[in-house]
Amino acid sequence: MKKIGLLGLCFALAATICGAQDVVGVVHGTVTKVDHGTNTVVVKTADGTEHTIKVTGQTTYKGSKEGFDGLKEGTEVVVHETGKGTEETGLEIGRIGKGGVKVSEGTIEKVDHGTKTVVVKSADGTEKTFVYTGEAGKDIGKGVGVGTEKGAKVTVYYTEETRKKIAHFFRF
Repeated sequence: MKKIGLLGLCFALAATICGAQDVVGVVHGTVTKVDHGTNTVVVKTADGTEHTIKVTGQTTYKGSKEGFDGLKEGTEVVVHETGKGTEETGLEIGRIGKGGVKVSEGTIEKVDHGTKTVVVKSADGTEKTFVYTGEAGKDIGKGVGVGTEKGAKVTVYYTEETRKKIAHFFRF
């Protein structure tokens, strides 16, 4: 009987730990509100969902030299966010558009964790090779973890730096 009670306690503890972990995700949408008083930005996705993202001193920005001050209503962004429940915190925010983050869609052809590269084939058959960042590597890890390494449909959010395509976000 003690073993059953101990087993139940272990399951309860595991469920508590798993429930307390932060969930990391990618949000793509349009900025509808910027609040400098609370350091938050509201991003509305294509399906109408609004995400209130908390911005911290550790939040990094792609495609905007002004950082948080460069975010304006109507700006298209992609956000690498982490959170529990309704509390979302921006890890990275990328401004999509000219001089900012670019978007490419396709299927994964190859992932090389040694060189931190991924090859994505677009609908027209062209292949692009991306070098991925540490945060983007976590996205790849989640995709690989569910058996989607090759052939998975993916959206890549990237910048071009020194003639390389640097993937900052992946969305499966």
